[in-house]
Amino acid sequence: MPSSIPNKRIRMSPAARRAEIVAAAAAVALAEGLECITLRRVAEELGVRPGLISHYFPAVEDLVAEAYGSAAAAELDDLLPADRAGATPTECLARFLARTSGEEYDDISRLWLNARHLSRYRPALRDRVAAQEAAWRERLEAVLRDGVERGEFRTGDPMVTAMQILVVLDGLGMLVNSADTHDDPPAVRRMPVTLAERELGLPPGTLAPVED
Repeated sequence: MPSSIPNKRIRMSPAARRAEIVAAAAAVALAEGLECITLRRVAEELGVRPGLISHYFPAVEDLVAEAYGSAAAAELDDLLPADRAGATPTECLARFLARTSGEEYDDISRLWLNARHLSRYRPALRDRVAAQEAAWRERLEAVLRDGVERGEFRTGDPMVTAMQILVVLDGLGMLVNSADTHDDPPAVRRMPVTLAERELGLPPGTLAPVED
């Protein structure tokens, strides 16, 4: 006797299904770590059979790389949108620095640490980490270069300054697994802002935290 319970799974295009799988894997990565991404774990997250996941990602390493890349790219678009919606370079940079120093940034900091460690052994992930590092550097450099052109910033090399800011953010991100991550001295927490103001020729306090 046929079941009267309708199948609630919606038929998707291959592109939409693939995107759904990557999004589910990214959620697992942020909450549990990249090591926890398996075909079975992602299938459980979506309520489907593991075979569906393997159809789109025969090699789980490719799914791990895609999940990391998706999460890192989404975070970049949230922190430093390509479309600045009329905000000045100074406003964009101040908002970026404020948001990357908050607790809501902890999950992505852990993901970067996780990805960089695992990428030593996983070529697909290593390539994706390199691509995301370049994307973040280029996005920040674009803001700094625009600021120089508008006369808001003064730096001889926006790319080097962008790299300096990101290196300091990465250094602070290494503390994310400490129990007292956000109890560090204010001078330490302010290091990205202090460096940016100094390297861009800005008076102290110019890049003070801004409200969204």
